[in-house]
Amino acid sequence: MSFTSWAAPHFLLEDLPPSLPGGHNQPSLSAWPSPVVPLGGRVTLRCHSHARFVFLKIIKTVRSHISEFHKGPFKKSFMIKRVTTAHAGIYRCSGAHTRIHPVWSAVSDPLEIVVTGVFTKPSISAHPSSLVHPGSSVTLHCLSELDFDKFILHKKGITQHFQLPAKIIHAGLPYTQANFSIDTMTPTDAGTYTCYGSLSHYPCEWSAPSDPLDIVITGQYQKPSLSTQMGPMVGSGENVTLSCSSKTPFDKYHLSREGEARDHWLSGWQSHNGTFQVHVPLGTANPFHGGTYRCYGSFKGSPYEWSSPSDLLNLSVTVQIMERKVSSQPQTLTIVSSSPNIQ
Repeated sequence: MSFTSWAAPHFLLEDLPPSLPGGHNQPSLSAWPSPVVPLGGRVTLRCHSHARFVFLKIIKTVRSHISEFHKGPFKKSFMIKRVTTAHAGIYRCSGAHTRIHPVWSAVSDPLEIVVTGVFTKPSISAHPSSLVHPGSSVTLHCLSELDFDKFILHKKGITQHFQLPAKIIHAGLPYTQANFSIDTMTPTDAGTYTCYGSLSHYPCEWSAPSDPLDIVITGQYQKPSLSTQMGPMVGSGENVTLSCSSKTPFDKYHLSREGEARDHWLSGWQSHNGTFQVHVPLGTANPFHGGTYRCYGSFKGSPYEWSSPSDLLNLSVTVQIMERKVSSQPQTLTIVSSSPNIQ
């Protein structure tokens, strides 16, 4: 991961009561399925140790306050069935070989349990585009109308989170924002991202996640071609179908219009001239369909790695209008929807 600014997850490292003499065999603590838990969800704490402990103690820390969260017979798993904000905090576990006058082992390393959904979700966007050429830069903007102190960026499939302090922006109504920059895009940076907001007084309580944002790296394979059955100019009311084809047997094609990608599965048949092709029906043409289109190809095994884009297809829709003259002859008006360049 190549973010220019990030911070590791924040752990509070307070002084805990020391283990009694003879404490050893430090256990480890984990959370399943994840230490980031939605409000009302469930999580299982697992204390792992090779030692044959018979008694277990789980210690919880919230804003410098240390308490015993659980003590009882040693079981590797302890489930919290319905998570609330009271469960957010830093956890450690320790074990003992006897229940009477126990000698506790060293405590495990800290495990942060974060509760999400406490605040309204922020938004996330990519600039200049979510479709990025290899080696190019992209900035992910996390934005909220709430006065968050920091934003947390998460990529699906990895446990590490990236954190940045929030900046207050005044543009009409005040809002907070953080910008996460990827300076040099590589295939490992592609994936699905979400962001959260948090307050410094409640570091283990986060907002609901933003809507997911897919960051895709393009230019990984040879470009397909894009065409229409009638040419780039069609009449209003005609049925329009776009065809994306290539010599490469892609599993999936992606049609992009004005920067918004739509997916269409390859039908699985091969044309007589040795190309693979998928037809994308747009329906009955109207001025909304006018604009600039491109298509890409990709494979199931690497869904965030797309081909180079096809050449641009500028689709124009003509509309029949009637002039109120004596002749009442029909005339043709061509409407071309303008759109920004698509990556």
